[in-house]
Amino acid sequence: MSEFPTVLIETGIPNQVDSETAEKFIAEKHIGERIKRLRLKKSMGLVELGRHTGLSASFLSQLETGRVVPTLRNLARVAMVFSKDLSYFFESEPQSLFRLHRRRERVRLPQTGVEDPTYFFESLAYMVPDRLMDPYFAEFMPLKKNHDIRPHVHAGYEFLYMFEGELEIRHGDQVSVLEAGDSVYFDASTPHAYLCASKSPAMALIVTMHQSQAAQPTMQLRPLGTAIPGRSLPGLQVRQGTGNGGMR
Repeated sequence: MSEFPTVLIETGIPNQVDSETAEKFIAEKHIGERIKRLRLKKSMGLVELGRHTGLSASFLSQLETGRVVPTLRNLARVAMVFSKDLSYFFESEPQSLFRLHRRRERVRLPQTGVEDPTYFFESLAYMVPDRLMDPYFAEFMPLKKNHDIRPHVHAGYEFLYMFEGELEIRHGDQVSVLEAGDSVYFDASTPHAYLCASKSPAMALIVTMHQSQAAQPTMQLRPLGTAIPGRSLPGLQVRQGTGNGGMR
């Protein structure tokens, strides 16, 4: 007799997996649907796929509709035709990204790094992880006084669409004034700046698109002497893609 008492440990593993549970597991992987998507993507018919796999067209049809369960051998034949690994049919399918942001849930933030903000912005995609672009609603305030603020740069591209008011945009040596309905798309790695050109606030949609690039050396730029989005820094700051994109 053992000197230690018998201890029953709950492992969570059933003694036997019933066939219904196994079929449900397979059905949840949508193997047949994945095979059909691969076939249609190649514009391949069932007969042609049958010639490549050695399986009959009728069997493949039943496989795609879930009426039969494939053996690993048959599934491997199909996988090789489409240059896929067997794991492709069992990995969790990626979920389509969809994030809804209600207006009442947005947070209005002021320009950072200055005592008297010249614009306010609201992120329109703050709940999206690993996003490739950053959309903002921006409100540029009429100038009260001159500001010694430098233009700013960041990796990628920027798009701006005007809703209301007038906005002066400086991109390198080019100066343009945008009105309601105007839009601009530009390389954000070129020094750029904004300032409200109307007596009432200028409102715009701004989208910054991320694109990695090699860091550039710090450059000394002449102050514009006017209000622009960006931090008041002693020199030009090159910002790589951040969660805040081009708005700071």
